[in-house]
Amino acid sequence: MEVKVSMSHDTLHIRWQMSKIDIPLSDINEVLNDETYAGEDKAAIRIGYPYGHTDRVVINTSMESYIIFTSHGGLKEKITSSIQQALKIR
Repeated sequence: MEVKVSMSHDTLHIRWQMSKIDIPLSDINEVLNDETYAGEDKAAIRIGYPYGHTDRVVINTSMESYIIFTSHGGLKEKITSSIQQALKIR
């Protein structure tokens, strides 16, 4: 039941349980780690179980904020690397 994050073309795909969220890379303003338990942004869309997960990755877009709860380290770096590669291709 872990959150799955993948990329294709210029879109970030997030899958968890029966939900699928597609975020165009051009809409992403910043990606950062959140050290608080439930996330600082109270209006953010929460993805994953916060229980026992050590990493909380926040994705701020032009419309929404997302908090991904995961136990797989390096997710923030994976997302930022993919964004940088997509920008180089353009």
